[in-house]
Amino acid sequence: MTTPTAALSAAGVSIWLDDLSRQRITTGNLAELIETRDVTGVTTNPTIFQGAISAGIGYEEAIEAQAAAGASVDETIFSITTTDVRDASDIFRPVYDATNGVDGRVSIEVSPDLAHDTDATIAQAKELHAAVGRENVLIKIPATLAGLPAITETIGAGISVNVTLIFSLERYDLVIDAYLAGLEKAQAAGLDLSKIHSVASFFVSRVDTEVDKRLAAIGTDEAKALSSQAGLANARLAYELFEKRFAESRATDLVAAGANVQRPLWASTGVKDPALPDTLYVTGLVAPGTVNTMPEKTLQATFDHAEVTGDTVTTAYAEAHEVFDKLAAVGIDLVDVTEVLEVEGVDKFIASWHDLQQTVKTALEDHAKGTEA
Repeated sequence: MTTPTAALSAAGVSIWLDDLSRQRITTGNLAELIETRDVTGVTTNPTIFQGAISAGIGYEEAIEAQAAAGASVDETIFSITTTDVRDASDIFRPVYDATNGVDGRVSIEVSPDLAHDTDATIAQAKELHAAVGRENVLIKIPATLAGLPAITETIGAGISVNVTLIFSLERYDLVIDAYLAGLEKAQAAGLDLSKIHSVASFFVSRVDTEVDKRLAAIGTDEAKALSSQAGLANARLAYELFEKRFAESRATDLVAAGANVQRPLWASTGVKDPALPDTLYVTGLVAPGTVNTMPEKTLQATFDHAEVTGDTVTTAYAEAHEVFDKLAAVGIDLVDVTEVLEVEGVDKFIASWHDLQQTVKTALEDHAKGTEA
């Protein structure tokens, strides 16, 4: 009997786990999820690392070694996170080889403190890529205005990129431009385009959270009837844009020269509203050549009871446009919604990063005190 996760994979959706920890690596849990849940990649972010490292399990020796070496807080974080990503990349290497580099990917993010600093983002992207030292790593760069030229330069240097924190169709259009410009730079430099991969991470549930809050404030029957529809509609229209842009000659010429399309990735697919079906952002976003990165709770719910009925994206473009028209009619300003979400998204990652720095600082200090004692 085919499992729902196997059915999802067969429909062209790559399942990536949105979580990583040293414990998950060392206990064999990650390998088990590859084997039993059709997981073909892993994404990380500052919040995930903050949770893993603050839990402490599995990091004691690493903290001890860094403290003994006199490492700073940021040096310790860099060492721990790149080690986890390198080890996870090794676990996923067979998947990477079997899919010709499409999957088997592990993502690591540049410091969110650099979200508005193009040059520093480029420098750290290259530094992270070199430190992990694995072909199947993806460097995560946020789709801020400062991030766009950093994406172009990083892709142009032959480094594969996971573009994160995309909320609007307008920004996604610019992300595609940044990717294609990067490929053109790489081509001009004589690099092998087939080795360069990218995903564009479109956030889903957060759109519903913000829009639904505004719909509730409007309070009319027409507004309430649109609850929990904006996230799926926004993502579906992103896929429509993906299909349109990668059918244009600029993209097809690059693909003919060996380049890969930049796959849409559905992020923030855990349901925030408990009243909604827990696999809503999985079963509602089935389309070929996409990635769905899921927290473990969503992954397990998908495996347990998701009903995968084939493509639920390209068949719903008209419906998605209609949702957008209705949202505008009741007074929802989607431009403002997505601008708010980008600022919030960057701020949340910065806060998690600073929490992580504090967690590591405390651990290093505690070790120093223990040594003195």
